[in-house]
Amino acid sequence: MLKWKRSLTVLAMTALLGTMAACGGNGNSNGATNKAEATPEPASTTAAATAAPSNEPVKLRIMWWGSQPRHEATLAALELYTKNNPNVTFEPEYSGMDGYLDKLSTQAAAKNAPDIVQLDPGWMPDWMSRGQLADLAPEVDVSKFDAKLLSGGQLDGKQYAVPLGSVAFGMVYDKAAMDKLGIANPANGWTWDDFFALAKESKSKLPEGQYFTLDYGGNYFMYSAYQYAKGKGQVITDDGHFNVDQAVFLEWTKKFEELRKEGLVPPADVNASDKENDPQMDLLAAGKVLFRYSFSNNLGTWDSIKPGAYALVTMPRAEEAGGWLKPSMYLSVSENSKHAEEAKKFINWFVNDQEAGNILKTFRGLPANKEIATALEASMSDLDKVGLGLLRATEPDGQTWSAGAGGWTNFIDKDWVLVRDQLSFGKVTPEKAFEQLKEASQAYEK
Repeated sequence: MLKWKRSLTVLAMTALLGTMAACGGNGNSNGATNKAEATPEPASTTAAATAAPSNEPVKLRIMWWGSQPRHEATLAALELYTKNNPNVTFEPEYSGMDGYLDKLSTQAAAKNAPDIVQLDPGWMPDWMSRGQLADLAPEVDVSKFDAKLLSGGQLDGKQYAVPLGSVAFGMVYDKAAMDKLGIANPANGWTWDDFFALAKESKSKLPEGQYFTLDYGGNYFMYSAYQYAKGKGQVITDDGHFNVDQAVFLEWTKKFEELRKEGLVPPADVNASDKENDPQMDLLAAGKVLFRYSFSNNLGTWDSIKPGAYALVTMPRAEEAGGWLKPSMYLSVSENSKHAEEAKKFINWFVNDQEAGNILKTFRGLPANKEIATALEASMSDLDKVGLGLLRATEPDGQTWSAGAGGWTNFIDKDWVLVRDQLSFGKVTPEKAFEQLKEASQAYEK
């Protein structure tokens, strides 16, 4: 299970460029992977016949986060819906990501959540298990959506949330710097052996103060990609069990221990100063590292910092793919909504209507509705097309994203982070790090 919202910042600059903005995010925007055959079938894949519009005035509260271009596009879509359905108006509540979840959670606890809410994938297990969302069937048609994206919004055979976009987890690298230094560029489909070999090959070419990659020895998400690639499945299972493979974990952490000793990753204090997408604090943007993980929709952000310098590549693989597709975010109806039927009708239009898609574009990632995504591809920018290339390269056998089990937030956000820092600063051995994680997991086991 990956908690994306909690570790990845919202990429506000991406939206400012009009590229395929997603969360990612949270970060820990939560992401884990299973094989496709484990994905449950959605409760309904065909919408019921559209009911005749009511003449009863309805005001729907709707809440989302994002940057100004996403806000403007969303408001334009709301205006169009009201034009087509004069009895339905909206009370929009929108902001940046900071403080969004706290505000929404407070409203939900008071049973005063907006009728329609945008949710990060990582929040879905808790929101669904707490019964805070309404079943979207049969009003919302999900027949044109990939089952891999739908699964994170399902519980007990019911669809509680619909994905708004899709992104792929891969890597971004400083192509301009690598070309200048004479370091070979990676290609889609490369392996973890290729990754570590390229790191070693770059040692003699890197100037002082520049490093091959961030120190990912204790990084939850990158380790997850490595364990998936090794065919060992999720780090935490969907039913809430610790599943870190000891041999794979030791292999990974010792590889980074070696990179640390050889000066191929930044010193611990420099590594800890990294702030993703900050033009001054981001170590990739500052030219301190050549590689970091990224999503398929984020190239516009990097390009705005150093135009033409960066490229995307698939997450390295081994026996299986290391990367995965994941929903950018979900849209749901609050269980306490007094206008649930109208809210569901609106969501169905928002995700399935081509005219809505033309307005919303790729501000929430490549539209999850396959037909709308295809229609938009012809008008995509060159940067969006590069991101689409990573997504397409990940699709054939990429891991299936899963929100994982609820209740493990502190394990990922606190316990794992503590071990990460101890590894980076050389305070614990890989063996001790594994034991600490295993011991900490006992408090969360179901």
